[in-house]
Amino acid sequence: MSAVADTLTHWFNFPENIEKLMFPSRTHESRDHENKGCSSIPADVLDTPKEFIFYLDVPGLSKSDIQVTVEDENTLVIKSGGKRKREEVEEEGCKYIRLERKAPQKLMRKFRLPENANVSAITAKCENGVLTVVVEKLPPPPKPKTVEVAIA
Repeated sequence: MSAVADTLTHWFNFPENIEKLMFPSRTHESRDHENKGCSSIPADVLDTPKEFIFYLDVPGLSKSDIQVTVEDENTLVIKSGGKRKREEVEEEGCKYIRLERKAPQKLMRKFRLPENANVSAITAKCENGVLTVVVEKLPPPPKPKTVEVAIA
């Protein structure tokens, strides 16, 4: 019974499974090997009629710390080697008594883009700790016309 419950729980995790269907990635093994030492960036992906919009949380990082590239013609790669800076304590005798906000060393996230993504029309902006990447869609291919020919 627990195997059935585990399977149902896995398949009803809709946001994760929708992303896997729309933007399938490489196998977990290769992804884990590539991202060794990197933290994953939480992301939301919105599919609109004209574009795909990626929202990624990058608190404490500036736009100069973030790289957005396309690899292998259809893989969107977002990474940062930047480090979030802690507020410096200037007064003598002051020290942190608790440090809960983790300062990641590196961040990386990869998304395989669908065939209708226009990789030459990608824009990105970083505001208030959120990176927004917009990937325009290519226009749909023209529908083939059927011409009826009269037989004499």
